[in-house]
Amino acid sequence: QVQLVESGGGLVQAGGSLRLSCAASGRTVSFYAMGWFRQAPGKEREFVATISWNHRPDYADSVKGRFTISRDNAKNTVSLQMNSLLPEDTAVYYCNVVLPGATYWGQGTQVTVSA
Repeated sequence: QVQLVESGGGLVQAGGSLRLSCAASGRTVSFYAMGWFRQAPGKEREFVATISWNHRPDYADSVKGRFTISRDNAKNTVSLQMNSLLPEDTAVYYCNVVLPGATYWGQGTQVTVSA
C-alpha cells in the first residue's frame, strides 16, 4: 500500500506561480513513474505531467513550457512547479504513482487561478 498526500494548492492570480508537492509513504516509490493529473468541474480527469524513475519528464501540450515536474527519490516526493498560470488551469490536482498491478492516487489539492 502507498499513501500519497498533496500540498501547495491555493488561490493565485493569472500569471502567478504555485508549487505543488506530493509525499509518498508506505513503501519506496523510487523505481516507479509518478505523475500529476487534474480535474476541473464538470470535466474528466486529465493528464498533466509524469516523470520516470530516472527523472525523464513528459507533459501535456497545454502545460509545456509553463510547468516543471521533478522528484526527489531520497525523500519519496514529486513536485510540480506551475508558472504563468491561466484561469483554465483551475482544477483539483492529483498525484499518482504506478506500481506493478496497482495505481495509487492522492486526495487532491485545489488550484484556483483568478482572471
